[in-house]
Amino acid sequence: MQLFYAPDIETSNTLPEGESQHCVKVLRLNAGDIINITNGKGKLFKAEITNPHPKHCEINILESKEFPSTWGCHIEIAIAPTKNIDRIEWFTEKCVEMGIDTISPINCRYSERKEIKADRIEKVIVSAMKQSLKFTKPTLSPMVKFNDFVKRPFDGVKFIAHCHEGEKTLLRDAYKKGNNCLILIGPEGDFSEEEVKLAIENGFKPISLGDSRLRTETAGTVACSTIQIINQ
Repeated sequence: MQLFYAPDIETSNTLPEGESQHCVKVLRLNAGDIINITNGKGKLFKAEITNPHPKHCEINILESKEFPSTWGCHIEIAIAPTKNIDRIEWFTEKCVEMGIDTISPINCRYSERKEIKADRIEKVIVSAMKQSLKFTKPTLSPMVKFNDFVKRPFDGVKFIAHCHEGEKTLLRDAYKKGNNCLILIGPEGDFSEEEVKLAIENGFKPISLGDSRLRTETAGTVACSTIQIINQ
């Protein structure tokens, strides 16, 4: 299935310019051809092309269906972006393919990257959503300071993965199927001990992702994969 993304498709009969160009110029689709479109909010639309313009391809919606997420809970990973932005984009792509609801960049004490280009990561999210045939686009939250983020309310279980000494439970044992979950993943220099303490004081449970020392983007991907496997 070739999937197009048009967030305003229910109020407009036109594909966005980038999707129009891909539809008409790359795939060479024409009037009368049937395409599949998602609004990124859980809906799939079957539509007929009526005007194959490369900048504003017009369509006529034939039918629509609702598709709730298959994992049945809210999955959020708050992660410190890596110095090499390609790694955090890789993490984003893989987690969207597996299934995630929210990605929240956080600025930690040892963070090597203090800001991100949100539009660049949004493009990765949309591409991965379409490639993996998902119909809900994950949310990319604005980057915030760690100390502010951990004080926010969250309706579910909260975990912090870190490499410091101390009692920790494997994520696969700490998490129970069906629970909303928020997992903190630190920068390449890990969370500071003060950050770990603050997180625990705010209801986060310390967890381990296994015996190996993982890169930031790998840890985030393993965390998402573990939650997804448990919820199958």
